[in-house]
Amino acid sequence: MIYNDELFDLEDKASQVARDVLSSQTVQDYIASYKSMAESKDVSDLMEEFLAKKEAFEKIEPYGKYAPDFKETRRALRRAKRSLDVNDLVATFKVNETNVQNVLDYISLDIAQAISDTIKVDAGNPFFEFAKKGCGGTCHVNK
Repeated sequence: MIYNDELFDLEDKASQVARDVLSSQTVQDYIASYKSMAESKDVSDLMEEFLAKKEAFEKIEPYGKYAPDFKETRRALRRAKRSLDVNDLVATFKVNETNVQNVLDYISLDIAQAISDTIKVDAGNPFFEFAKKGCGGTCHVNK
């Protein structure tokens, strides 16, 4: 790799994009919701309960339906997970987390398309449908 002014300029622009993303309202909302969730006693209690139920289930999971109380333990785990997921602070955090991920996905797509329309972008989000994913079976064909 040759280090020249063009590379340093590109690095500066990438740093500016990172600073712009960090100062955006979307990321600020994400950080605020993370802090609220992390400081909440209710969320902490729900998380502890969920982790305890998860550990109990993981101990009997290898035995499947033959383990005593398998269904009850699995159901208790699902209830604990549901209680955690429907908590307002956790739900808000997850929405904000998805919003930040979407911003990053769009930035990645914009950069890739600025280089070439044929670049594949793995967005990781199943609803990110407009990005090209995979080769469609024709990427290995010589053209």
